[in-house]
Amino acid sequence: MEEKRPSMSHKLSFTNRRQGLITGVLDVLSFDEKLVVLRSQCGVLTLKGEEMHVKQLDLEKGDLEMTGRVDQVIYTEDGPAGKKKGKSVLRRLLQ
Repeated sequence: MEEKRPSMSHKLSFTNRRQGLITGVLDVLSFDEKLVVLRSQCGVLTLKGEEMHVKQLDLEKGDLEMTGRVDQVIYTEDGPAGKKKGKSVLRRLLQ
């Protein structure tokens, strides 16, 4: 039986593009110093930048605190069954 999480709000807040707090985080899909991909209450969130590091992650509360320079913030809607819409052709072929 699938565990249901209580509904939480999603908020994205950055100070000087260097320190960030994201709420409503459901899962971190991938993370490195240049790219963060996570699933939020509002869809898949992709952050691109430099020297990005997770200071704190609490999936129970849905909070992610990070540092680093953020250059791009991209939201992509979740499709049916939690699959990401708009995947690149290469990504679909490699799955």
